[in-house]
Amino acid sequence: MRNTLKLIASPRNLFVFEASARLGSFTLAADELGMQQPSVSAAIKQLENALGVRLFDRGHRRITLTNAGLRFFADVSQSLRGIESAAEAVHNMGSSEYVTLNSSSAFSFYWMMPKLHMLRSLHPDIDLRLQNSIIEPDLDVENISIAVRIGDGQWPDCYAEKIADEVIFPVASPAVLASATNLRSIPNLLHERLIHLEEPVRLRATWKQWFEHHGVQNVDISEGMRLNDYALVLQATQTGEGFAFGWQHIVRDLIERQLLSAKEEWAWETGRGVYLVWSRSRELSPNASAVRDWILSFV
Repeated sequence: MRNTLKLIASPRNLFVFEASARLGSFTLAADELGMQQPSVSAAIKQLENALGVRLFDRGHRRITLTNAGLRFFADVSQSLRGIESAAEAVHNMGSSEYVTLNSSSAFSFYWMMPKLHMLRSLHPDIDLRLQNSIIEPDLDVENISIAVRIGDGQWPDCYAEKIADEVIFPVASPAVLASATNLRSIPNLLHERLIHLEEPVRLRATWKQWFEHHGVQNVDISEGMRLNDYALVLQATQTGEGFAFGWQHIVRDLIERQLLSAKEEWAWETGRGVYLVWSRSRELSPNASAVRDWILSFV
């Protein structure tokens, strides 16, 4: 970075150069930047001296970029657009009108999306952004309004309200479940194709734990499709790739729409819950509070 400062003399010179090149005029650049025209000319001269190349050919009534100037403008303009985009995104994050809901992709797609039209009808002016991640981010550091977590409800830095108990049972496409004729007992499920969720960060229940909960010990489940995102697991299940875990709060709508069939009598209530959380150190904006209350209304 210190070498960059030597090459450009001052970061301000980049903005002056970009405006001058884009507008083709030192005078117009001065007007846009709120500067005097001689100051623009001096900044360009300082930049040229630092780089050791001429960036503009100066004519009587106009300026044109040299070959070096054209190359420099292409890179500088792209970089400044990136800085502007990043600054706008961070600025929007701090806006009280901007509500961010962080969750897994499966919760966003299968729980939130079917209900969004109801939120829009109640609160048409709320700008809700669905943010998906494979980790549980720090709400304060990333300025996240509300988030969905699975656990025991005890997060020292967050308030938490339970959305649902964590209840898991096997699900499959209707065709796959209909063809599995030998499912009179849980051990027989070991003979079916099983789809595994292996998230890289979040702790999630496994088929081995599910079988052990139902008294089937020392099982070897080494085969089967393994996916690292639950939304992908559900897609694979609907297309007939085998049996997967059905988290009740996620798959209820898919079962009602007959996109999935379930063995709900084989449910495992893990003792954990699905929680909506928000920061203890920041007061929720009115819009974020409205979204929180709307989600909790489905409890």
